[in-house]
Amino acid sequence: MSELKDLMNYVSKALVDLPEKVEVNEIVGEQTTVIELKVDKTDLGKVIGKQGRTARALRTILNAASTKLKKRSVLEIIE
Repeated sequence: MSELKDLMNYVSKALVDLPEKVEVNEIVGEQTTVIELKVDKTDLGKVIGKQGRTARALRTILNAASTKLKKRSVLEIIE
């Protein structure tokens, strides 16, 4: 399991009410890695946050981590 996937898994499980329903998938491309985050429907609001603030914060954390690893990554929240 990659560091970025581990990181998103850890952070998102801390945010939600049903951590056992959190799924994180990683799709590694040539230049960009896509991290897919899937949570229970009831927890979707917690992961997105008011006006998308939590989602933006998650993306900021992911960008900081991937910059450190000299990679490019994108976070997709799947409904």
